[in-house]
Amino acid sequence: MVAATATRGSAPDRPEGPDFALSDLAGYAQCDLQGDPQRRIRGVASLASAAPDQVAFLANARLRGLLADCRAGAVVLAAADAPACPVDHLIHPSPHSAFARIAALFERHEPRPAGIHPSAVIAPDARIDASAHIGPQVWIGSRSVIGPGCVIGPGCTIGEDCTIGADCRLVARVSLVARVVLGERVLIHPGAVLGADGFGLARDGERWLKVPQLGGVRIGDDCEIGANTTIDRGALEDTVLEEDVRLDNQVQIGHNVRIGAHSALAGCVGVAGSTRIGRHCLLGGAVGVVGHLDICDRVVINGFSMVSSSITEPGVYGSGIPAQEHRRWRRNLVRLHALDDTTRRLLATTRTKDEPDHD
Repeated sequence: MVAATATRGSAPDRPEGPDFALSDLAGYAQCDLQGDPQRRIRGVASLASAAPDQVAFLANARLRGLLADCRAGAVVLAAADAPACPVDHLIHPSPHSAFARIAALFERHEPRPAGIHPSAVIAPDARIDASAHIGPQVWIGSRSVIGPGCVIGPGCTIGEDCTIGADCRLVARVSLVARVVLGERVLIHPGAVLGADGFGLARDGERWLKVPQLGGVRIGDDCEIGANTTIDRGALEDTVLEEDVRLDNQVQIGHNVRIGAHSALAGCVGVAGSTRIGRHCLLGGAVGVVGHLDICDRVVINGFSMVSSSITEPGVYGSGIPAQEHRRWRRNLVRLHALDDTTRRLLATTRTKDEPDHD
């Protein structure tokens, strides 16, 4: 085996495929290479199924046992796992992120030619960069601006006063309702709706009175928004996602919410209005956050948790009861209903024992 080292520092230039020398991958992902630098790699795969012309990765200690029978051309892993690897390997402190960079080299997007499809309907005062691609059945409203290199996929609706920055991609059937501003390189998946009315209601006697939603939505650079996710526009100020925020599918973001840079929210998370989530936060699937809260930077909230008060200290938080065998759950539920009475009896017994003896 030949050892080669890729110096970490500023990101190197992206190599050109369709296949790559292992040394090229090591340099691009800034890994230390242990193996044959000239080995040709033609794809990526899982640790269990990778072939000799593919790269796999190991980031989960529970999968370390798969290394012994691995047939991959190379494995991206941490230095501690390198001695157990029987094939060429790329060493990196964060194997998952290094593998992600390598896998991106094999991702292929069908090229979209610049121009406007004949079936698109464009307001006369909308401005569209000549390098943008506007797909079939797209509707673009008054005073909206589409930047250079954008891809607006089939069936998208872009309402009035929207601005889309350079190199954004709206995959298909995305709706920007009104007053939505996207930064650069924003990716939005099918069915997402940005800028719909927030849930603003006021009591008027026995009826509800709708509160006008006069704000907008602002999305920072390099954000990704999953399929069928909804982000409501603000009531007075804007709803804001800072740069590099990642939202999974079917996430609901209420009006006037602000999410800090580099945070990620998994599927079915619901964030009620006027909540502020800090930077580098991670919310697991189906987390619910009530409105008007503050969550500080670097908070992790486990899936299915309910956040009902502000979080002021970084760390890992959770709530909820994990699934268990049904008969056991029914027994525990009976005890849970009796918990208050049991506690009262226990406290009463404790107080009686603590009373002084007057005899």
